[in-house]
Amino acid sequence: MKKVIVICGPTSSGKTALSIELAKKYHLEIINGDSVQVYKNYDIGSAKIKEEEKKGIHHHLIDVIDPLSHYDVAQFQQDARTIINKQQLSMIVGGTGLYIKAALYDYRFKKVSFDTLVSYPDSKTMYDTILKLDSNAVVDIQNTKRLKMMYQKVLLGQKPSENHYKDQPLYNILTIYLDISKDVLKERIKTRLEKQLEDGFIDEVKYLKTLGPIKDVIGYREINMYLNQELTLEEAKDHILKKSLAFAKRQKTWFINQMHPYIIDATSPNLLNECIKEIDKWLK
Repeated sequence: MKKVIVICGPTSSGKTALSIELAKKYHLEIINGDSVQVYKNYDIGSAKIKEEEKKGIHHHLIDVIDPLSHYDVAQFQQDARTIINKQQLSMIVGGTGLYIKAALYDYRFKKVSFDTLVSYPDSKTMYDTILKLDSNAVVDIQNTKRLKMMYQKVLLGQKPSENHYKDQPLYNILTIYLDISKDVLKERIKTRLEKQLEDGFIDEVKYLKTLGPIKDVIGYREINMYLNQELTLEEAKDHILKKSLAFAKRQKTWFINQMHPYIIDATSPNLLNECIKEIDKWLK
């Protein structure tokens, strides 16, 4: 069975630097597991790795799609598996849990047309559609984000109420989750955001606006609101921080429940060696 190492965790937890050292150690290429970094020009706000930071390590599924093109979890599943199936040992690095799990577990998608996914109807229509296609689904019509996720799933042929496929791994998987305390994470996110702004995050969003609609993801959404004079810059920064921390909390819960990772302290001075020890034990 093919083997896959997954390095996951919240933004600013050190996934990128760790993954480079592990890739050098085990002679691996890296598969991007972030749903935003697949898009060209979404660079600064997604903390996309810079060319000089790669240290010669080949990265897959970064900058593969134009900003206005459609790319979803089903396409990622196909692309990631194509790469994984060509080698005995692979590594996925990122924080988009659904993308990563769909690639590694027996998620089954049904082909749907692009037109069904580019926009969402009103909440009542989504609610009715979900229950029509999966009468056993538990749906909270007030949770718009969750509602959209479930709506897209049922359109892809997946019933949220059925779990008997998606918990079956297709590979031998070691998932390492980089854990970090809320206080430390908060300071890291604030520091990273200031650096992103210095590096031209606002100009990046200005440019993306000339191409078309901005993607509804943390950071880009708030800077777009600032450019539209819906928020001050300080308000936008505050929103990004709060949304990032809330997402990190949900992210941790999801990975623990869905992928049962080996959890390691991201701030440990022996982080690399601890990961190597765990990987060596798993490989044997």
